[in-house]
Amino acid sequence: MKVVNSLKTLKTRDRNCRVIRRRGRVYVINKTNPRFKARQG
Repeated sequence: MKVVNSLKTLKTRDRNCRVIRRRGRVYVINKTNPRFKARQG
């Protein structure tokens, strides 16, 4: 999992990326291709 400043760039990289907020942190998760996982905050 990468920790990045901008999640918007990662979201546009793949069609199945979802941006989700959990416990004050923002995550990008992708069920079909888990290498796009990222976290912010």
